[in-house]
Amino acid sequence: MIYGYGRCSTNESKQDINRQIRELKDAGADEIIVEYEHGDAQTKKQLSMLLDVAQPGDTIITPEVSRLSRSTQQLCELIDIIKRKRLRLVIVGSITVDCRNGEIDPMSQAFIQMSAVFAELELSIIRARVKSGMANAKAKGKKIGRPQTKKEDIPAAFMKHYAAFMDGKMNVSELARVCGLSRPTVYKYLKMME
Repeated sequence: MIYGYGRCSTNESKQDINRQIRELKDAGADEIIVEYEHGDAQTKKQLSMLLDVAQPGDTIITPEVSRLSRSTQQLCELIDIIKRKRLRLVIVGSITVDCRNGEIDPMSQAFIQMSAVFAELELSIIRARVKSGMANAKAKGKKIGRPQTKKEDIPAAFMKHYAAFMDGKMNVSELARVCGLSRPTVYKYLKMME
């Protein structure tokens, strides 16, 4: 079986994962697994599930090393799993790590580890630039962060269903679903309504 794995850091409304899906299909993936999780997150549920179901001899394709992880340590741990499970990892247009015989050749190991270092470096550079930009904006007197939400900013959909929630006809999860909001946002609005 040939699995494709794609990942974006934020949700589908903020990042388009379709480029990765197209590349994975073009590379021959039979089944494509995608998730929205930060690159250095300790747990990537879909990737963990994929590694659990993959059988010896299977191939995992991903568009870039950074899709698997932006942590050198995590990527090294991932390669150990691939080696132990006798899988093949293909980074589209870049590196193939073939561990179907239970081994990894030294050159592939070196290249994948170097790629992990660069993916982690890229994340560190992005974070440093954001931090610097925020400090610069703050020094210029600009307000950092989202504007404070006021009661009049609460969406009409929430207000429409608020009475039903207060009457016990729906719980927080149902209220979030019918309003098209996240649970933390619903909790924020509920606190504002108190």
